[in-house]
Amino acid sequence: MISATRKWLRRNRTPFAIGFGVIGVGYVATQYVLGKISDARERMSSDRIARENLRRRFEQNQEDCTFTVLALLPTATDNIMGELQTERITFELQQQKAAKLARNGDGHPSELGSSPPSVTDDDGRSMVSMQSESGIHASQMGIPTSTPGDGPQDGGQQAQKSRKTKLQLWNELKISSITRSFTLIYTLALLTLLTRIQLNLLGRRSYLSSVVSLATGGMEQSTISLENNDDDNPDQAYGNDFETNRRYLTFSWWLLHRGWREVMLKVEAAVKDVFGALNPRDDISMQRFSELTLEVRKKVEGATEAERKEGKWLQFLLPPREKEDFVLKESGMTTESTPSASSASPLRRLLDETSDLIDSPPFSHVLTLLLDAGYSTLVDQKVAQQAFKMPPIPEIPDLDGPRITEVFEAKPIKLPILLATLTRQAHSIGNGVPNEYLQSMEQVRDLEAFAAVVYSSNWENEINPMNDPESSTVFVEKDGPTGPVVVPAEAAVQESVVDLGSASNFESAWGNAVDTVEKGSSA
Repeated sequence: MISATRKWLRRNRTPFAIGFGVIGVGYVATQYVLGKISDARERMSSDRIARENLRRRFEQNQEDCTFTVLALLPTATDNIMGELQTERITFELQQQKAAKLARNGDGHPSELGSSPPSVTDDDGRSMVSMQSESGIHASQMGIPTSTPGDGPQDGGQQAQKSRKTKLQLWNELKISSITRSFTLIYTLALLTLLTRIQLNLLGRRSYLSSVVSLATGGMEQSTISLENNDDDNPDQAYGNDFETNRRYLTFSWWLLHRGWREVMLKVEAAVKDVFGALNPRDDISMQRFSELTLEVRKKVEGATEAERKEGKWLQFLLPPREKEDFVLKESGMTTESTPSASSASPLRRLLDETSDLIDSPPFSHVLTLLLDAGYSTLVDQKVAQQAFKMPPIPEIPDLDGPRITEVFEAKPIKLPILLATLTRQAHSIGNGVPNEYLQSMEQVRDLEAFAAVVYSSNWENEINPMNDPESSTVFVEKDGPTGPVVVPAEAAVQESVVDLGSASNFESAWGNAVDTVEKGSSA
């Protein structure tokens, strides 16, 4: 039995060897394939986690922008309110009226017909008729209610001088209240865009710093950190310039303390040109006010799309290069051991890129959309509802409501009623809680697209400074499945989550973002 078995095995040893060889090769191949699948799964999981972290960092950045704007806006508001003291003008009008009543004493009703009515008389009576409907007291505009005893008692020359003074005050009140509201809208829109640019540029640097930390720190950390801990690591060659970030953010000082004044002067000139011919006793319709507001915007921003794209807003947002050290000094960022802005290379790159973004056509496009949202809130909502008593338009249509709705035609109102609404809205624009104007601007989809392009474009300008001659790690580009990617030279076999894309310049990236938004809206 045993001898027969040995003979059978000896005769079939070749087929057995081939079989065992096939099984071994199959096992090795299977383990190899399973290993590759496992590696691919791990890479996909790491890439998904990295993309999720990137998305969360971006969303957190946008929330930080909102809180930053709310923190900085009161500074600009106080400066604008201090310069355009509408309440002081109304107080002077009120004091003039009180002095006139004190001089005249108790007059007789027959005296009203013997002299032409003054500006204050007519507008005072219009405010009285408005109180029961709008709840606005005449004292809010500095116009006390008229009494039957009003009339000139000191001679025609003094009455003419008094009327001229009142007319001048009313014209100042008209220009001041309109200019203040419009200037605050422009300042809010500019501050919103400037903050988005600054925080997204720094957010991009922080993200790239995490990539560098992951690439140079080995495999101890397999994911990109959501938080920015680079400033706490003195050994990190890239991303530890916390002082540079602080100094860069300080340049918003220029808009808050200098730029707003230039904006105000430009808006004031346009308001005087457009609204200067209005008489305080005139009636004004909703359509007329909308048309005049649009004329002011055309003079400030440009009448055509080409003029708006060519608009230069850089002078309002950032100081000229010769005044950069002055801004740092005024904000308390410059010390004896601190290098100037011209000699600090990282700060210089940030300021130059910010200037390029502000001068780009996408900036003007997004700014126009933000201003559209701000003026729509002021004119189409607040002024229409509070001054012209138009019913609010529901954001979500009532499906159960009547299919045919009555068309409401707003009646013309006295100009003082409109000025009272604008005076109150100026405080809402600058200090409103919640700030409805900022909320309406942040609902503009192109604003988030602009921030995303700033956050994700121009990677190569940040990658080049990584190649420090003193560092042992060199970053290079390699061809990836979706375009060039950035990886360390000694680890080029590993995939990178920093994708430069085939078109890395800002203009191309913005065009792609706008196309994506338009496709999403049409779908």
